Amino acid sequence: MVKVHRLTGTLITILAFVVFTSAFISQEQTNPRLITAIPPVQTAPLLQPDKHIRHTPRPIDNYIYPIPLGETGPLLPLFSGDLQYPFICMTEESGFQQPLVDNQHGWGMPVFKSRSDRDNRNNIIGYSKDCQIPTGLVYYLIDQNNKISRYKGQPLHQNEQLVRIEYGVIHRYIYLIAMPIQRSEINKREAKSQWNQKLVYQFTGGAGIGFRQGSMQPHKLIERRVNQLKAGYAVITSGANRTSFTYNMLLSEDTARRLKKHFISLYGEPVYTVGVGGSGGGLAQYLMAQNAPGLIDGAIPLYSYPDMVSQALYALDCDLLNSYYTFKAKDRDFWQDWSKRPAIEGLNANNGEPHKGAFFQPINQALNGLMPSYPKGNSECINGWFGLYAFIHNPKQGWLRDYVSENLQQHVHWSYWQDLVNIYGKDDKGYARHIWGNEGVQYGLNALKQGQISLEQFIDLNQKIGSWKDDYQMQPERVASVPFANIKVWLSLWGHHNINEPDANQVAKRQPTDHKAVENAYRYGQIFAGKADLPILDVRHYLEDQFDMHHVSASFSARMRMKTLAGHADNQIIWVAHPDYNPVDLAFKTMDTWLLNMLDGQEMLDAKPTGLADACFDAKGQTIASGNSVWDGPWNQAENGICSDNFKVFSTSRIQAGANWLGDTFDCHRVSVEQAAHAGMYGEIDVSPVITQLKQIFPTGVCDYNQPGIAKPTDLALN
Repeated sequence: MVKVHRLTGTLITILAFVVFTSAFISQEQTNPRLITAIPPVQTAPLLQPDKHIRHTPRPIDNYIYPIPLGETGPLLPLFSGDLQYPFICMTEESGFQQPLVDNQHGWGMPVFKSRSDRDNRNNIIGYSKDCQIPTGLVYYLIDQNNKISRYKGQPLHQNEQLVRIEYGVIHRYIYLIAMPIQRSEINKREAKSQWNQKLVYQFTGGAGIGFRQGSMQPHKLIERRVNQLKAGYAVITSGANRTSFTYNMLLSEDTARRLKKHFISLYGEPVYTVGVGGSGGGLAQYLMAQNAPGLIDGAIPLYSYPDMVSQALYALDCDLLNSYYTFKAKDRDFWQDWSKRPAIEGLNANNGEPHKGAFFQPINQALNGLMPSYPKGNSECINGWFGLYAFIHNPKQGWLRDYVSENLQQHVHWSYWQDLVNIYGKDDKGYARHIWGNEGVQYGLNALKQGQISLEQFIDLNQKIGSWKDDYQMQPERVASVPFANIKVWLSLWGHHNINEPDANQVAKRQPTDHKAVENAYRYGQIFAGKADLPILDVRHYLEDQFDMHHVSASFSARMRMKTLAGHADNQIIWVAHPDYNPVDLAFKTMDTWLLNMLDGQEMLDAKPTGLADACFDAKGQTIASGNSVWDGPWNQAENGICSDNFKVFSTSRIQAGANWLGDTFDCHRVSVEQAAHAGMYGEIDVSPVITQLKQIFPTGVCDYNQPGIAKPTDLALN
């Protein structure tokens, strides 16, 4: 023990020097490109749904389209609420010019005489709070090998394709329109001889908390959709439809409507519009289908979740569990066998190579007076969700603050919830409301019943895991920069300084769920409640073996919500492929047949291409199995199908705590511990010796997931 304390003292001395030195350096450095002031609130209309925004009429758009070349697009949203500030301009990172000066008050990003003058405050010519640029055109070439480059006017060879990119800004977000053209159509904005009359709306993923315009590089869009552009499709997208920049699905819809209207004003109505996009770009399509009928006619969600909000339930459990394993568990050695963690987390984990945060663990343990240990395993909870709580949930953190001054940092709540404060509202402390809570959740309940953990371990876990502190109590992450080296040391690993500590009874407080936040999330269409009456090809690679965050179970969560609402999910087809085979081009061909059949007058389900069904594919693209039951498994309480046997479907921490696979119980119906025991909730386990402890851990009762959740509004009327 003496050695541990000596090591701790040495580490504290070293790290104190690192923190002091790095702070001194950062104070000495000046950066004229930082945002130092926020403008007054720029108000804009916000929809006021009665039951759900699907039923709420959108206001008439009186903007006169098309947006003229050389001019800026509409700034204020039609129905998604006030503009968010600060707002980080990224027009230059996108390959375009500096943003236009819109004020001399110091609000927003400094604008300089030229790009080469950006290190001198004397060269600032004004400021841009809204990041506008004039609408313009650029041209790109796709050669025979699908290499993409800026077009320089040379003659085209056989099998080369020219693409005109229109760029501009709508609602402060950069939009792009990609149109395949002939060489003779250069400088003819409305020329469209190569267009097949079909439109792709590109949605894109990533994790974002707002506050930035984001980079939208034309060659990246062409690269994503190169085969579709060569086949004649037009492609449109906006930074507002990229979740790296914002998860505000109301703003995403608002912007998508205007961009599509702008496109139609130039080229006419497309035969159909098909959505495509991965991760956040996949869930956006489920939500557009639910919230905005007619915006897209078919959806190809890739690596999708049903929505951002419900995945946060178990994603924000991850660092609570990691903190428990690392600092709090009575038997920490037990959890160093990573194969035991899926019984609690649901997500995949195993022994092997250490994870990307392994370096920080022994340092943090020593600083907390514990014997250091170096992890030799990895999990989806870490590999997929490392630092997510700090990025999306901690209002004192974010990871965008290098763009703003230190003084301004203190006046902004940096979180996903704040990005949607128009929707979620504010609590009595002035922070954005949020939907996360874990009151009554019995972590590891299924593992207890199956004998994977002991009753003592179950008690220890639930007694100590706690919850995230209230927003007003949270502190920034403790990160030290090593001077003269590009190394940062995370001193608050797993956010343990922002987790509730045990009380006098050695029980860490749980977080109750804010029902108003959940209600607003449902009514404003931030949660997928199961309404999706259009063709859906849900496509993904199987990535669980790589501990990737894009797990297969999310597709079945969406399916169960659809079946619960409509009685079926026959319009959702799920394909999962080995990582070496990409079925996206096949998905486009299949979707084309499906939508054209519908245009010929067939009903949606009758129009499904013959033989189209759930399937899984091997590395060479061969179908392993196809049919209605190939994905059967625990999610629908059936014996495993062939695809489920080939590609194991994992669960989540909430499912392992007894919840169902819909994944939409934000607050559970609770029963007393005695009632739970009497009803057989603990299986064959006799919990009578620990009833008193369980009642201390769960003073308001434990979750009874056989009952509906108690936070979801009952009057959404989506059917």
